[in-house]
Amino acid sequence: MIDFILLDISNGWKTGIMIAAMIAVFYLFLIRPQSQKAKEEEKYRQGLQKGDRVITAGGIHGTVMSVSGIYAQIEVAQNVCIKVQLSTLNPVPEKKS
Repeated sequence: MIDFILLDISNGWKTGIMIAAMIAVFYLFLIRPQSQKAKEEEKYRQGLQKGDRVITAGGIHGTVMSVSGIYAQIEVAQNVCIKVQLSTLNPVPEKKS
C-alpha cells in the first residue's frame, strides 16, 4: 500500500516538472523574444526625428517631417506630406551588398 502511494507521488512530481519545463520553453522561445522586439520597436519610434527615413505598415516610403504625440508627418514626395500613427512606422532596411 505504501509503495503504491510513493509511486503515485513520484509520478505527480514528474508531471509537474514536465509542465514547468514546457512553460519555461514557451517563455524562452516565444514570449521573451516577442517582448524584446516590441521594446526595441517602441524605443525606435520614441527616437524618431526629423529627417529619418521610414516605411509605413502599408509600404509607403517617406521621410519624417515632424512628430507630435502618437502621430508623425512624413513626406512621401516633394511637398506632399501625410499624417500617420507612429505605431505603423518601421525603419528602412539596409541594402545588402
